[in-house]
Amino acid sequence: MASTTKEKYWKYSLIILIALLGWLIVRELWPFVNGLLGAFTIFVLVRRQMVYLTEKRRMHKMLATSLILMEVITVIVVPVYLMSLTLIGKIQTINMDITVLTEMIQEFDTLIKDKFDYDLLTVDNLATISGLLTKGIQFIINQAGGTLIAIIVLLFLLYFMLIGYREIEHYVYELLPFSDKNRDEITKEIYSMVRSNAIGIPLLAIVQGIIAYIGYLLLDVPSAFFFAVLTCFATIIPLVGTGVVWAPLVVYLAIIGDWFNAIGLAIYSAVILINIDNVIRFLVQKQLADTHPLITVFGVILGLSVFGFWGVIFGPLLLSLFFLLINIFKREYL
Repeated sequence: MASTTKEKYWKYSLIILIALLGWLIVRELWPFVNGLLGAFTIFVLVRRQMVYLTEKRRMHKMLATSLILMEVITVIVVPVYLMSLTLIGKIQTINMDITVLTEMIQEFDTLIKDKFDYDLLTVDNLATISGLLTKGIQFIINQAGGTLIAIIVLLFLLYFMLIGYREIEHYVYELLPFSDKNRDEITKEIYSMVRSNAIGIPLLAIVQGIIAYIGYLLLDVPSAFFFAVLTCFATIIPLVGTGVVWAPLVVYLAIIGDWFNAIGLAIYSAVILINIDNVIRFLVQKQLADTHPLITVFGVILGLSVFGFWGVIFGPLLLSLFFLLINIFKREYL
């Protein structure tokens, strides 16, 4: 009896120590979570290459890791870093576009006053709009500004993930408190979801940004490039998506009397932009992960608030795993 009590004491004391130390480690290392999530995302994308080089081609792990890291730096890291610098520079020196945008808002306000006798630019409205814009721009700058540190952490972690990928996978696999069948189901879900979001979301954003830019140029939208960039980022906004950019532009063109371009932009956006979104999402999900749209929408909402930029990938993953665990519990114990 005394032995059993002592074993329980050791067991629960160990659990408490693990929980406390885990909480402390996560709290102090949370600023580096972007690098960790980025390393895991890229590891999932290049894992098959590592397996091919080391297990089929019999290449030394160090050489294979070096080749893959060079590929990652060339194809992903350098372009992302340069895009981040360009984005920060664009935001900080976007005087011409902001001037055009300000003129559009003022002109729009004047037209609303004349036609509906309502002042859009009241003190409260300006404060709300200014607060939203400030938060949005600050979020983008913060995410882009921490890119260098995140890249260093990413490459450092990715190196060790690749060198010991089999050992790490086996260790994590054995820690999962499930049967072999359920472990396989969970790991398959994680890999497929990460691949789907890591490939699909950037692809969708780039394609929609380019298509939007073409439409804005053809339909005489002021500061077309600026609004195309906004459209590119708006693809990750749940529910409304690119409509948060092109819908106000349609209203603006209609208010100033440019009905031809207003109707043209509405048709172009509704027929092409929205359908391109649906087509690409369908193709990506068909090939990589069959994810319910509601999981994607609410997962992004959850992920952005928890992880920031990487939340667009790991938010849907968390939500998908949550329902998968419920199904496992129902299947095994109910």
